[in-house]
Amino acid sequence: MSENTNINKKWYQKSGTNGDTVISTRIRFARNIQGLPFPCRMSIDDKRKSIALVKKAILEGNSVLSNRFKFIDMETLSQEQAVSLVERHLVSPEFISDREGKGLLLLDDESISIMINEEDHIRLQVMKEGFALEEAFDICDKIDTMLDEQLTFSFDENLGYLTQCLTNLGTGMRASVMLHLPALQDRKAIGRISQNLSKLGLTMRGTYGEGTEPKGAMYQLSNQVTLGISETTAINNLKSIAVQLINQELELRKAIMNEPDVIDAIYRSKGILKSAYVMSNDESNKLLSNVRFGVSLGIIKDISLDLINSLIVELQPATLMINQNKNMTPQERDIVRAKILRDKLFECN
Repeated sequence: MSENTNINKKWYQKSGTNGDTVISTRIRFARNIQGLPFPCRMSIDDKRKSIALVKKAILEGNSVLSNRFKFIDMETLSQEQAVSLVERHLVSPEFISDREGKGLLLLDDESISIMINEEDHIRLQVMKEGFALEEAFDICDKIDTMLDEQLTFSFDENLGYLTQCLTNLGTGMRASVMLHLPALQDRKAIGRISQNLSKLGLTMRGTYGEGTEPKGAMYQLSNQVTLGISETTAINNLKSIAVQLINQELELRKAIMNEPDVIDAIYRSKGILKSAYVMSNDESNKLLSNVRFGVSLGIIKDISLDLINSLIVELQPATLMINQNKNMTPQERDIVRAKILRDKLFECN
C-alpha cells in the first residue's frame, strides 16, 4: 500500500472531513424482494434464489460500478476471513453467525457492500471516510435505484419499505457516523449523552454496532426512527446532533489539552507503541486512541491520522492473520502486532 497517495487506499485507510473527530460515515438500506419470504422463513432454495437475483441485478446492471463488484459466497470463507469482514466494518456480526445461504457483493475499494440474506434479503451499505452523510447517501441511493430497476421491492404505500424487523419499517435506512470521543469518554460524559440521545430518536452504540463495546473511544451514532420520516430529515437530524457532539468534544479537548496527565498519557502511549515487543489488541486500541488524540491536538506531529485509522483496522486479530497469511496463537498475534507498530511508527521518524 502506498503511504503517499489516496488512490489505492480503502476508506478505512484514510481520514476525511472532520477527521479529527469523525472516523467514518455509513448509510445502510434494508430491502426485501417481493414474492420471497423474509429470511427467517426462507428455505435454502429461497436463499439461493435471492442470491441469484441480487447478483444479476448488480453484476449485470447498467452502471460503471457493476464490473468493480465481486461476489463472495459466505459459506466458502474460513472463520478468520468472515471475522475480518466484521473487523473492517463490511458486514454485521449477525451476518457471519450462520453463513449458510448468504452472499456478499463487495466493491473493489470496500466502500460498498451488499449483504444478501442477513436480517433482510438485501442490506446495502456505503462507507465513507470522515463526515460525509450526503455523499454516502447519494451513492447508496444510486445503487438502490440500480437494484430497483431489476427487482421488485416489498413496499406499502402507508408503511414504506417492508422489513423483517418492525424497527426498520419505512425508509429502511440507518445512517451513522463513527466518532472518536476520547475527551468525552475520559470525563465520563458518554452515559449522560446516550440517555439524552434516545429522546431525540438517535442512539449511541459500540464500535461494531448494536450490542458491542466501544474500542479506543470509538462510538457509533445512528438514527433509530425510520417510520414516518424521510431519509433527508433523518440525515439532517443525525448531522445536527453529530455536529453538537463534535463541538462538545472539541471544546473539552481545548479545556484539557494542557493538563499534565493528558499530555503524559499521549506521550507514554506513543512510546509504548514504538518500543513494545508484545501488544494485545485491547492495549493497541487504547494506545492508538491516545496517539490519535495527540495528533488531533497537534501534540504529535510525525504521525498521520491516515496511518492510525489504517492500523486500528489492520491490527484486529482476524484481519492481522489474513494479512500475514497464516494462523497464529493469541501470543503470536501480539508479537506480530507489536512488530508492525514498531516498524510503521519508526517510518514516521
